[in-house]
Amino acid sequence: MTNDDNLLGEQSAQIPQALQTLAGYLERSLDGASSVVMMRHTNDLCTVYLGNPEGPREELRQIGAISTALANEMLESTSSGVNLMQIDGQTYRFARSFTEVGGVAAVVFSTE
Repeated sequence: MTNDDNLLGEQSAQIPQALQTLAGYLERSLDGASSVVMMRHTNDLCTVYLGNPEGPREELRQIGAISTALANEMLESTSSGVNLMQIDGQTYRFARSFTEVGGVAAVVFSTE
């Protein structure tokens, strides 16, 4: 499990850290044909999972944790619904939605 606010390593200062981190998680979701699911279990930390948010919570695979501040920056940098953006030369098309997983609010980034 990675507890890292910058999954892509050192990048250009022009790309916000929130988008660099999101791109890293989106790449992992593409590799596994799954969604990125973020849930805040404490005031300071969001847990990041890969999997199908519609399925059983036990089937979500925890892949990391990020600060709530970074998660909020991701939300500010994206919009609900379909997003198309270029991050470090790579174009990403994904949908951002909200759901509930096991009684906990969740943000879902889906590349499907």
